[in-house]
Amino acid sequence: MRVKFSKMHGLGNDFVMLDGISQRLKLSPDKIRRIADRRLGIGCDQVLLAEPPRGPEADFRYRIFNADGGEVENCGNGARCFARFVRERRLTGKKRLKVETAAGMLHLRVLDNDQVSVDMGAPVLEPEKIPFNADRRADSYLLEASDETFTIGAVSMGNPHAILLVDDIHSAPVETLGPLIEAHPRFPQKVNVGFLQVESRSQAQLRVFERGVGETHACGTGACAAMVYAHLRDLVDEQVEIRLPGGSLTIHWSGPNQPVTMTGPATTVFHGQIIV
Repeated sequence: MRVKFSKMHGLGNDFVMLDGISQRLKLSPDKIRRIADRRLGIGCDQVLLAEPPRGPEADFRYRIFNADGGEVENCGNGARCFARFVRERRLTGKKRLKVETAAGMLHLRVLDNDQVSVDMGAPVLEPEKIPFNADRRADSYLLEASDETFTIGAVSMGNPHAILLVDDIHSAPVETLGPLIEAHPRFPQKVNVGFLQVESRSQAQLRVFERGVGETHACGTGACAAMVYAHLRDLVDEQVEIRLPGGSLTIHWSGPNQPVTMTGPATTVFHGQIIV
């Protein structure tokens, strides 16, 4: 099967974008892994698929597959790329889009200078909905891993996130502690793990170990979850610039039950075809 694709990235978090509207696609986990392989395929953190919506309220269906072949609920950096992709492929001329995901509806707005703003919806803080095994909801939780006890935040932005505050982002144990928390039994669907250094009430730095991927240059939902946790702890104001290894995102959240808005770039790298 010969498949047309676009390679895109959001702050270095890279994607293979597939148009499942104008071409017929049959994707299996094996095919996803082959596409995502950086030596034998195109190479990416995630494969993103545009499909027709299943209902009249949406413009598109947006599906996300990790490099290991597993389908996941949401990807903020991918959502920004998705908005540019469907316009570049002339699948729509709209600048405001509603796309359905496994986690619910996303509202996307294409701005000038390759920037896209995403209404990510309200964060989910109830443990059973994240999902996270805890007796009750709290701003912070104690988690045992590697014979130590850590204080974490647990937030879902359509996908689960654990957030740890660190003093020095550069020496944070992302490679060692990240996979331990990712597969921790208290997170039954595994979890993305963010390491957050708050610098001021308007600036922070973040590194993210993504489930099924490993550490990435950027994670949009991770930046949103980290900002929510920091705001709940009264460490930051309503709008924060979060710097990730790949660049910066602007995150706005005014408090419980309010939507999180993420604004940042989406960049097209090249177009091509691959046989899978």
